[in-house]
Amino acid sequence: QVQLVESGGGLVQTGGSLRLSCAASGRTFSSYTMGWFRQAPGKEREFVGGIIWRSGSTYYVDSVKGRFAISRDNAKNTVYLQMNSLKPEDTAVYYCAASTARAVGLTVADYAYWGQGTQVTVSS
Repeated sequence: QVQLVESGGGLVQTGGSLRLSCAASGRTFSSYTMGWFRQAPGKEREFVGGIIWRSGSTYYVDSVKGRFAISRDNAKNTVYLQMNSLKPEDTAVYYCAASTARAVGLTVADYAYWGQGTQVTVSS
């Protein structure tokens, strides 16, 4: 059974940085695509970025390009979301998700497995 556990959220000031982790278990994830999503209060869950585990290729939405970076550690079966230059509008619960698709999916429906989420709050 696939299990995803996020960690690393917290409270940070505008311009600060956080690194989120997503520890994956229950499968060999080398053939998976991993996505990061976020959901702010009263808003729909939105795609932030993703990584194709085998190749390490990444994809980001425009609003986080140049500020966020996704990486993976094969030995630890962990995916990371490094977030720099954080803004108040980045405040949300952040989720990691896993898909068996070969390409990075951009919607919630593209992912079958989800973590429980971790809160990120950016103060102004």
